[in-house]
Amino acid sequence: MKQKLKQVLFALTATSTITMPLHAMAQSSVTLYGTIDEGILFTNNVKGKHNVELVAGEDSGDRWGLKGSEDLGGGLKTIFQLENGFNLNNGTLGNGGREFGRQAYVGLQSNTLGTLTVGRQYDPLVDLLGPLTANGNWAGSLLSHVYDNDNTDNSIRVSNAIKFASNKYAGFSFEGMYAFSNAAGGFADNRLYGLSAQYAAGPVTIVGAYLQVNGGANTNPNGAVSSADTDFSAARNQIYGAGINYALGSSTVLGFVYTHTNLKDVTGSEYFGNLTNSASSLKFDNFEVNAKYQFMPNIFAGLMYTYTTSKFVSTAGNSKPRWGNVGGMVDYSLSKTTDVYLQLAWQHASHGSAVAAPLNQAVLVGTDAPSSTANQTAALLSFRHMF
Repeated sequence: MKQKLKQVLFALTATSTITMPLHAMAQSSVTLYGTIDEGILFTNNVKGKHNVELVAGEDSGDRWGLKGSEDLGGGLKTIFQLENGFNLNNGTLGNGGREFGRQAYVGLQSNTLGTLTVGRQYDPLVDLLGPLTANGNWAGSLLSHVYDNDNTDNSIRVSNAIKFASNKYAGFSFEGMYAFSNAAGGFADNRLYGLSAQYAAGPVTIVGAYLQVNGGANTNPNGAVSSADTDFSAARNQIYGAGINYALGSSTVLGFVYTHTNLKDVTGSEYFGNLTNSASSLKFDNFEVNAKYQFMPNIFAGLMYTYTTSKFVSTAGNSKPRWGNVGGMVDYSLSKTTDVYLQLAWQHASHGSAVAAPLNQAVLVGTDAPSSTANQTAALLSFRHMF
């Protein structure tokens, strides 16, 4: 009898020991995910020559990551995300060689209020206004605005950041971010702050956004952005914009986006190199119209046109370059996680003078360098797999 009782007690103890961690695991989760995007890009003019190259991550940057959550009870969760960017063709790390250069944050998520996160993360303009553009939604880099001057293609990556994203209330939601300079005695040297608001109800989505970077990596390499995290070398970068998407039934989405970028003391950009003459002021105004049509559950096509004006001011003279961008894309899904797509893009630059060089040349985001002329054309055929 005593022996049987011991056996029963042992069985109950063992069961409890096994069940307790399983119960704890049921309250939390960790997910491994990623994207591999590989294609062949043809550009008609790169510094005066044709170019055919193998490219990685043109539409969706190559990445792998871990994200997870733990239920704390009472409608509260701990969340985290670690996301690595890499180049499939040579295996190198992206984002300045960081292990988790795309995203690395931890935070708290409330069912009633919203989400508070801390770390390296996307800014509010990218989160809410970006998806209303073609490049920030279905098209990627090749169909971006000139030099991605408004960051809708996420050229600016933000470190040292605190972000709050609200839940949706009667269709309204908002995000706010502040990224620290982490510099003693230089609170404003390379800091970033931004705010965006969205209204989404039925077929309509409307967004307004504001973003500003003070100082940049030139004043403090350990602040909000580094030289590998920004599209311009400037003393200040101020961006604001608004957009609207309207769904016509279940197959068609039409969009319009306006953005303004105001740069101070600009010396160059990752997309065109150094300016011939540094600009005390460089401003851009971008006007985009776009449309996407879902022909079948596994086939869609999209078109976009962007007209960009600018004003270049320097001690050597002034200029008002302009650009027109036309782009299109067809995507065919082979499965829920694998697709192939074709993109075509053309850019024409005009009204730019030699004093503002190389702003008088065409350069599509995603190509290696500016054209030697005022025109540049590119075609991309790519294969993408997500897991």
